[in-house]
Amino acid sequence: MDAQDNKRLVMEAYRLFQSGDIPQLLERYHDDALWIEPEAEHIPFAGRHNGKAEIARFFEQLNEALLAERFEPQEFIAEGDKVVVTGEATWRGRHTGRSYDSPWVHVLTLRDGKVARFQSYHDTAAGERALRPDQPGQATATGTPLHH
Repeated sequence: MDAQDNKRLVMEAYRLFQSGDIPQLLERYHDDALWIEPEAEHIPFAGRHNGKAEIARFFEQLNEALLAERFEPQEFIAEGDKVVVTGEATWRGRHTGRSYDSPWVHVLTLRDGKVARFQSYHDTAAGERALRPDQPGQATATGTPLHH
């Protein structure tokens, strides 16, 4: 596949995520794919996820923790076996009610028409504030978006 074919595959994967069709999204990943999120203490889906089963668990944990109020891929840049996607999202913590804005960059590496590696870059501080259980003396900002 060439760079434009890779770009089309990745664009379709984002449409599947936005429509909530995770089983079809996972079909675009190799069985041994690697999914990497930044490490973060209070984000249950942070870290490395090896293989489809762990990536499926990532999506389960993401859905249990956050509601995507807005998820907008903005640019798809393809070169060789890489596709870089930039975008913005607004997430709401399901257990805390706190929301936050999150610009992001995803770098996907494709092999033989499927995603072999996905790496996400985003500011984890706002996500941790939105997901961290309330601490004594900490004000709750329910309904007030947290900005990066």
